[in-house]
Amino acid sequence: MIIGKNRLESFSDGVISVSLTLMLFQLQVPEGFALKNILNNAYNFFGYVLSFVYVGIYWNNHHHLFQVARGINGRIMWANLHLLFWLSMIPFTTTWTGKSGFAETPTAIYAFVLFMCSVSYSLLTRLIMNYDGEHSALRQAIGNDLKGKLSLPIYALAILASFFSSAASFFILTLMAGVWFAPDSRIEKYLLGSKTHEP
Repeated sequence: MIIGKNRLESFSDGVISVSLTLMLFQLQVPEGFALKNILNNAYNFFGYVLSFVYVGIYWNNHHHLFQVARGINGRIMWANLHLLFWLSMIPFTTTWTGKSGFAETPTAIYAFVLFMCSVSYSLLTRLIMNYDGEHSALRQAIGNDLKGKLSLPIYALAILASFFSSAASFFILTLMAGVWFAPDSRIEKYLLGSKTHEP
């Protein structure tokens, strides 16, 4: 029996939308009304934009992931909760890092949370492929997932870099956001190909 995935997707959408809302509420409004007041708050605003993009990336790719997933089981449900936990930590670390002016420790924790988001997403992907079997649509769509495998050491590098240069760490994290910004074209191509070959 295949367990339906609609409830899991709806719950995930709810948690992700709450995370985005919390980030907005924690964004500090400048004390004055001049341009310099906005510039003084630039750390917070940049952190908000980067985090908003990251949460959006995971929401987008999560949606694509479950478009090709055949079904779910208990392990997949817990792996999905694991991902949602780390995504829900982004608002806290965003605010802390912004208020600190990108200090060393908050930046390292921020980078660690994004590293764990990547770890948990990779785990979720693997469990879906294992559940769907050798001929998993997801396995055929992403192949050996080189992009996902390379992401983990790069996020780890961002954590290490934060102890020497917060700017370098955020440069790496911003670069990774750019790499993952577009929806996973491998899955889209697979879905398009499947529809093309339908009788």
